Amino acid sequence: MRNQQLDHHHHSSSTDKYPICLLAHDLTSPANVGSLFRMADALGMAEIILSGCSPVPPNNKISRTSRSTDKHVTFTTASDPVDVVRRLRAEGYTIISLEKTSDSIDLKDIALSIDDKICLIVGAENSGVCQSLLDSSDMTIHIAMAGNNSSMNVAMACSIAVYEIIHRFLVE
Repeated sequence: MRNQQLDHHHHSSSTDKYPICLLAHDLTSPANVGSLFRMADALGMAEIILSGCSPVPPNNKISRTSRSTDKHVTFTTASDPVDVVRRLRAEGYTIISLEKTSDSIDLKDIALSIDDKICLIVGAENSGVCQSLLDSSDMTIHIAMAGNNSSMNVAMACSIAVYEIIHRFLVE
């Protein structure tokens, strides 16, 4: 029997969602926002919250990059991301910023439990997560970099972090 590539018609979607939401603050690229929607759909995230100057649907560039998952992923917008963090913390969420800082923990070394609800914060493409959100976080995590560059694209880094969190801590 030959190993054959399957097309979209062989996919069966699920309505199951993991208790993880994404707070994306001050992203500037619609393509990055679209990539976050596509990742959230693929990995079964509960919600995306867009704040600051982040572009929001409807937006042709977001929709094109997301392959129209922006129509299926729950999202909200917020003017004050710190208020969002306060609300989510009151609802029992662990607040995690994805940023390299003096106190950040390597993604592979974080300790979470299957019962945790998680809000992952990502920030602007050039400047990262702002200080007020870092100060509001329960922990800050980073992805260890092996190359010459000290960072990677926000959507790529977010995808790695979400996949790792879901499959290490939220899947039994």
